[in-house]
Amino acid sequence: MNDQPSSCCKPKPVKPSCCNSEADTAQANEVTTSTSCCDSKKGRPDYLLWGSLAIVTLCYAVYLSLSWIDPSLIDSRIGHFSHAVYDILNTMAWGAALGIFMVALLCKVPRDLVMSLLGTNGGLQGMLRATGAGLLLDLCSHGILMVGAKLYERGASTGQVMAFLIASPWNSFSLTLILVAMIGLSWTLAFIVLSALVAIVTGLLFDMLVQRGTLPSNPNTSELPEDFAFWPALAATLKQIDVNHRSLWQFAIDGLRESRMVLRWLLFGVVLAALVRTFVPADYFGTYFGPTALGLGITLLVATVLEVCSEGSTPIAADIFTRAAAPGNSFAFLMTGVSTDYTEIMVLKDTTRSWKLALFLPLLTLPQIIIIAFVLNGL
Repeated sequence: MNDQPSSCCKPKPVKPSCCNSEADTAQANEVTTSTSCCDSKKGRPDYLLWGSLAIVTLCYAVYLSLSWIDPSLIDSRIGHFSHAVYDILNTMAWGAALGIFMVALLCKVPRDLVMSLLGTNGGLQGMLRATGAGLLLDLCSHGILMVGAKLYERGASTGQVMAFLIASPWNSFSLTLILVAMIGLSWTLAFIVLSALVAIVTGLLFDMLVQRGTLPSNPNTSELPEDFAFWPALAATLKQIDVNHRSLWQFAIDGLRESRMVLRWLLFGVVLAALVRTFVPADYFGTYFGPTALGLGITLLVATVLEVCSEGSTPIAADIFTRAAAPGNSFAFLMTGVSTDYTEIMVLKDTTRSWKLALFLPLLTLPQIIIIAFVLNGL
């Protein structure tokens, strides 16, 4: 009996590319030995990506056509749906573009440089670094997913990736200023501190569960060489940069290719969000979010179902804060959109190849968010 796998299931070695250093390639080949081509969907059309892209493109064109031919036609259901797609796509476009840029940039940065900044062993220090990076990086919730997925591939611990994702989406500098203008400086600072706390606690819990074997570890994690020095390594990397038309074009192609997994869910999210905007009356959101258990439950449900970018969630959260007088619900809306967002869960599942790990994100974050929301509503 032949114990060797058939040819179709033999792992193929990873070839060096512009996104892989020699160390990355060696490690990828090591990981690949446990994954056969039978597990991948290579060669199959990505129906979700191309189907969502076709719907979004068609609706975008329909809205532009209706606006030019007869604006009154926009009042129809098709017009409303097309307008929702147009509005959502325009809102998230800059964040997605910045996310693609950051992913392409991370492709060029050696793994050791990334891990020397984040730390290789997780722990409180690593979680503080990941949370700080999330707070400071000015990207929307859609762009941040691309960066988080790439950090996982570069070797960040599972807990660091979760802390980074939880801390990032609405805490960008520009949106923080908007929130200050809408709800005041003190409440904005309170929201930032509490979101960072949730990120750190959740990250530590994830790493603890990984150490216990409850959750799978990141197969991309590697230790830094003992003689590694950050600044000389950075200087050597900068010397290798060659900026020309060809390299810039390749840079853009790399960003798109590496972001494809995230883009498929973003486009699908645009379609679902447009359906919600078309068939759910807008005044419902300003009526049922009071500082009660029922109001908090409805807030959590809506934040889970409603796919909005951080630019959209911030004004809605501010409206819940002011009109419903429910600061806890406002905080819950911002945070639940991060922890239960189906786009984020699906991207995590695809990145880590683990449903269990992806579903532990809402399982660990929601109890913290609910407790904080009740406390804030009682102030």
